[in-house]
Amino acid sequence: MSEAILKQILGQLQALQVSQQSLQAKVDNLVGQRSVPDSPGTASGILKTESPSVPVASLPKVSNATSPTEKEREKNLYPSRVMLTTYPDQYGINPYTLNWGAADVNLRGPVICSRLPSSIKRRNALGAHSGSYSIYRALSIAMGSLSPTHKPDYSLTEPPVEIPPNKAWSDVSKIVSFDPWGHLVPQVFKKEIEELGLDVRPSIAVTKAHIKLSELDESSRKGTLVIDDKVILKSRPLLNPDGTESDADPGIEVHTSKAAVEPVWYLPGVAERFGISETLLRRALFEDTGGMYPELITRPDIKVFLPPIGNLTVYIFGNPAFVRDESKELTLRVHDECNGSDVFGSDICTCKPYLVFAIEECIRTAQRGGVGVVVYFRKEGRALGEVTKYLVYNLRKRGGDSADKYFKSTELIAGVKDMRFQALMPDVLHWLGITKIDNMISMSDMKHDAIVGSGIPILKRYDLPDHLIPMDSRVEIDAKIAAGYFTSGKQITEQDLSKTVGRAWEEADH
Repeated sequence: MSEAILKQILGQLQALQVSQQSLQAKVDNLVGQRSVPDSPGTASGILKTESPSVPVASLPKVSNATSPTEKEREKNLYPSRVMLTTYPDQYGINPYTLNWGAADVNLRGPVICSRLPSSIKRRNALGAHSGSYSIYRALSIAMGSLSPTHKPDYSLTEPPVEIPPNKAWSDVSKIVSFDPWGHLVPQVFKKEIEELGLDVRPSIAVTKAHIKLSELDESSRKGTLVIDDKVILKSRPLLNPDGTESDADPGIEVHTSKAAVEPVWYLPGVAERFGISETLLRRALFEDTGGMYPELITRPDIKVFLPPIGNLTVYIFGNPAFVRDESKELTLRVHDECNGSDVFGSDICTCKPYLVFAIEECIRTAQRGGVGVVVYFRKEGRALGEVTKYLVYNLRKRGGDSADKYFKSTELIAGVKDMRFQALMPDVLHWLGITKIDNMISMSDMKHDAIVGSGIPILKRYDLPDHLIPMDSRVEIDAKIAAGYFTSGKQITEQDLSKTVGRAWEEADH
């Protein structure tokens, strides 16, 4: 088929699509209902809304076994037909202005992804807030526990710690994986929320806390962490079973500032980071989420996507303002989630020892007049997931858990040895205003190179001291060293790897 004929056919298809959209809009205008209150007595109190002028598909027939109350609730929740997707040139579609790289917040505009009737035609983002937790919100609405029209009260929720705008916030090469204005939304987009009635939500929350870990208590008892009544405080007395105060050492607690950050992707910038086209990125996201977000394909005009993935959390030890001060010493640990070790203390990897060591190093830096930062990403099992990780554990233990097979075991099941892809990781450092890192605690060249490549120099890097490495996780460490990971300790060759063997299940069974 010639190129001319192919272009003609494509042109005819596009014209037919536009014609169909126009016809659908006219039909929707004829049959659409104006917003009227529900009849008295309905539990939800939701308003019936005008049917959206968008491509739709009929709802499946409800079984006769469904109770009338449930049918009524479904009609109240979703009064219009199922909306599969929208198109840029469709009737009534008018996205609220969103200029990702604008330095002026008013020119930048808010991120709006809500499908509520008040926002659906003004949306300028795809996906949903709360990342993977958006599914629980959907369940809560379906069960009647939450009204979809609930309006949050953001009074008294403003950050107690200042993280002010800096140049990186308006640099599309520095921040593309979350909204840098996310923690200031209720303040800077008050008009859009209160006057225009748009569903604009914070995607970052900043707060203060005291953290208490038994490992830190033990370090305090050993004298390697010292109470200074600023960063480290003495914990309140423990209680005996009868309610009286105990004479036992209560340990310590650490004053921190912290921020939770939801993913908000600026798709052109994300694609550029990974060296692929935006079209390919959109297609991959659409196809490999089971077609969950068709508007990744049909709405190329919308450049922002809130993906259904985990968030990140930042912990700051010391004065938060010091992260922006190049004259202050800064210690950093970028840590990727490991539930088995971080929470339950599994000794097959070094994740928890690394995390605790990094926290202690951050505390010591803060006590020297600097600041420490730990960034915790939800990338369980190298972003392969916990199920895949446990399958790999089974293969390793049954196949002989030696360091020379460490990475190969993962590749046999997952197809790759790592899917964390650190290209987006430095964004949070730029958001904080970090311009120099004195100490980085990590073996990972991927993390180091991503940070330095983003324009932040690292003056010193060091890894977990040998005496803190659990014996069974020596397999992981030696395999990483032999693969070229950074080490300040012993060097490992490929020939040495077969000598590093983890314990078998039988040795751990009792």
